[in-house]
Amino acid sequence: MPSHSNGNLSMAYFQDFVLEGFGGGLETQALLFAVFLALYMVTVLGNILMIIVITLDARLHSPMYFFLKNLSFVDLCYSSVIAPNALANFFSSSKVITFAGCATQFFFLSLLATTEGFLLGVMAYDRFMAICSPLRYPSTMCQSACTRLVLGAYCGGCFNSVVQTSFTFHLPFCSSNRINHFFCDVPPLLQIACGNTAINELLLFGICGFMIVGLAIVILISYGYIIATILRMRSGAGRRKIFSTCGSHMTVVTLFFGTLFVMYAQPGAIESMEQGKVVSVFYTLVIPMLNPLIYSLRNKDVKEAVQRLGQKHMTM
Repeated sequence: MPSHSNGNLSMAYFQDFVLEGFGGGLETQALLFAVFLALYMVTVLGNILMIIVITLDARLHSPMYFFLKNLSFVDLCYSSVIAPNALANFFSSSKVITFAGCATQFFFLSLLATTEGFLLGVMAYDRFMAICSPLRYPSTMCQSACTRLVLGAYCGGCFNSVVQTSFTFHLPFCSSNRINHFFCDVPPLLQIACGNTAINELLLFGICGFMIVGLAIVILISYGYIIATILRMRSGAGRRKIFSTCGSHMTVVTLFFGTLFVMYAQPGAIESMEQGKVVSVFYTLVIPMLNPLIYSLRNKDVKEAVQRLGQKHMTM
């Protein structure tokens, strides 16, 4: 643990952190381990199945399912950044994570979480074009345009991640090395920093708040036009199909942005770590698990594709 002297002050800078995780005895830790493991296994299986089905079924080779496949990939990676290390720490006596390991975990968490937010915005725009401008849709949402939109989502995620990671891990951590969380995140890291964190808090609330509110406005405007278009439709079957597809997306959007707003985009989020842990479980494990279930259970095309894939596998 290197030290730095400044006059009569001597400050020690930690090279390792301890992830305190959740309190409780051995029984509580075993129960949490079982819950985390079940959530992670369902997340992995559900998102891998979604990726395989969309890749193998030619009827799902459309922009909407291209974005959904990318969302499943992000969810799979997103939960894998958190869950394996959290599972290992439930029965670990040290629960140590290196400074580099903590920075790496936070970088990919921020990258993937931000990318998911942008992807949900892109998916809303895709539904807007498909429903409100069906004649222009094939040319507007061509393969190259879809690829550029996905790359743009990753670039936006990378930008936020680089900014948040560089500002957070340039802080001196000399007061404590014990992180009151089960993974490396900004609020608990700011709590143990011994430097001025005002700029970091401003960046956290500013960037996250701007992105959450900005994307929410884009999505709400898109769905405002979509609802107006649906209400003008005469076909009841067409209305039901669109409501089913859009309802799945709005459910995912509400869950994702709602939890992020509670965690990052409101004053007081830094202090409420115990509440933050519960909310973090929801958006790092529960939502990635629910996304493929929501899209598959409410989507007739996906359910039929899963059945065709199952029948094809049984006949082989």
